[in-house]
Order: sequence, then structure tokens, then C-alpha cells
Amino acid sequence: MKFNTKLVLGIESTAHTWSVGIMDFNGKVMSVVNDTFIPDKGGLHPYLVKEQHLNNFKRVIRQALRDANCKMCDIDLIAFSKSPGLGPILKIGAQVARMLGQLLNIPIIGVNHCIAHIEIGRLMCNIEDPLTLYVSGGNTIVSAYESNKYQIFGETLDISIGNMIDMFARDIGLSHPGGPKIEKLAHQSKRYVQLPYVVKGMDLSFSGLYTAAKKLIDSKTYEISDVAYSLQETAFAMLTEVTERALAHTEKDEVLLTGGVAANKRLQEMIAYISKEHNAKFEVVPLKYAGDNGIMIAWTGILRYISEGRPNLLNTMIDPKERMDTLTIPWRK
Repeated sequence: MKFNTKLVLGIESTAHTWSVGIMDFNGKVMSVVNDTFIPDKGGLHPYLVKEQHLNNFKRVIRQALRDANCKMCDIDLIAFSKSPGLGPILKIGAQVARMLGQLLNIPIIGVNHCIAHIEIGRLMCNIEDPLTLYVSGGNTIVSAYESNKYQIFGETLDISIGNMIDMFARDIGLSHPGGPKIEKLAHQSKRYVQLPYVVKGMDLSFSGLYTAAKKLIDSKTYEISDVAYSLQETAFAMLTEVTERALAHTEKDEVLLTGGVAANKRLQEMIAYISKEHNAKFEVVPLKYAGDNGIMIAWTGILRYISEGRPNLLNTMIDPKERMDTLTIPWRK
């Protein structure tokens, strides 16, 4: 089969998910295939995640090619997540990308994972210039485009919202992922128990909230559903406050909710409310593309490649701690 436009293969490998997405340069999705590490107990163990990705990366790539009805020789560009994330896991994506790039003699381009969450949201939700609340297992960030960069207007000072919810879920015996199970538990209660509400300026802290909720569970004084409800309400109220203040400051007329935690209906409801109060259009990235996926990497790779051309290989080195607000966004000038 001969394709009328160029194709990109995107590789996502920052944490638990190894994902490969294939799309054309016009933004048409051809395929996306995920393989996600689910721990038997506890949180993510980088060594075990690395082993699973190494054992499955070929299968996932082959399946993505089959689903897209194309061959590896049809691919014109490789994009991969180079930052931020867990170092040993980022390395796998980088190594596979370099191997494929050299075998096919095509360019490879490194992508910032956080920026990719915003760009796929802009594409899928057909919005131009949103204030974004990005909430996941690894990140909690309020950002908006300003002065040629995605500036961060608020973020977590310790653990992310998704990680905090998963930790609490494990404490009460729920399997990973904990978010949907905590949301279901919270629906069973309307009894609010006082918990620490920690907003420092425009930033948030979830560690004290988690510790207090765990103590309530350990005391066996409260119903688990009451604590789950209170934890969720408190955490989401903190997120909503910071998002609303950033919205008032930036005066954006669009609000985007993305990341794995964006699937929570209660959070959607709260962010939708403050968006309406500020006459801003509210959009939630479709679940398939809100969590970690190869398509968001592929699309952001396309944008940077079209704007900057083929990068030097030195610019594709992984950077586990790279901040999104350090990178210019040339395609949005």
C-alpha cells in the first residue's frame, strides 16, 4: 500500500505504559496499541516495568503496524518520549527509537511527555489556546501557553494527585489502578470528614492529605467510603481552586482537562463549573488519549519536526527531570 502522506510512529515509555501509535502528518490516527504494567502489589518497580517493556516492545510495534495496515518501511519519522519520567524506562524507548531510526535511515525526535498531553488535547478537542489542568500518576500541573512556552502556573510540591489516590487505594486493599475504584467508593458516601487542605500560593501539597486519610482508615473510626469521599472532595477542591485562579490570571477562554485522572467524573464536574463561571469553553481529552499513549508522542513529534527539522542526535538524549516550561514551542508562534 502506498500512502499519500508521511507517517510517524510514536513511542511512549515514561512509566507503566509502553505504547506505540501510528498517525499521518495530517493528524489522522492509524493505530494505537498499549501494554501496561500492573503490579501485583505496591507501586511501580522500575526494574519490573523495564523487564515487561523489553519483553513486549516488539509485539506492540508489530500489532500497531498491523492495525495501521502498513509496514515498517512506510514509516517516515520516529518520535519517542524523552522526558520527564523514570530513567531506566525512558532509556528503553530511546534505544528502540534509535535502533529503528538507524535501520530505516529516518529521523528520530524526542518529545516532552507533558507537552504531548496538551498537544493531543488541542488536536482531539479542536481547541486553540487552553489553560490546561494535567493530572496523572506522575504529574499535577496547571499550565498555559505564554511567551513562546508552556508556562507552569501551579503544580504539586510533593506527590502527584494520581499517585496519592493510588497509594490510598493500596492502603485499603484495592488493586491498581486505584482511581476508578476510589471514585466508585466515593459515590457511596456524602459524609465529609475534615482533612488537610493544602494550597500554597498557586502550588499544592498532597502528602499531608494522604497521611491524614491513612490515619483515619487505621483508626477504624470511619467508614472507608466516607474517607474516600472526603479525600476525593478535598483533593479536587484544591485542584479547582488553583485552576480557577490561573484562569482568572491568564484570561484564557478555553480550559482543557487531561491525564489519567481526567477520567474522574467528579473532577470534570468541578472544573466544568468554574469554566462556566469564567465563560470559558471546557473540554476533556477522550479517555483513549488522555492517559499515556503513543499517539500523543507521535503528534507532538510531528509538530516539532515540521517546525525545526531533523534534530541532532545529541538533542534526543533522555532527561528524566526536564520541565515543560524550559522548552520553546515554535509551532505556536
